[in-house]
Amino acid sequence: MTDLGDLGDEFVQPIQPYQARKDYACPGCTSTIPSGTGHVVVVPHDAPDLRRHWHRGCWFKERRRLGAHRSLDAS
Repeated sequence: MTDLGDLGDEFVQPIQPYQARKDYACPGCTSTIPSGTGHVVVVPHDAPDLRRHWHRGCWFKERRRLGAHRSLDAS
């Protein structure tokens, strides 16, 4: 898998539009990711069956949010 947004706990796999063959629900905004739409799949290292499909923008927003929280936790 390509590691786009690894926060240490998950792999992030880009999905090209031609690979997206069905609709998914984005956990970031709860909207539908229609088939034929590029997006990312986030797969936890320790629980691959809990993978989630995210809009790219929703994932990067979540990643920034998590990064900010982790930075605060580290100080």
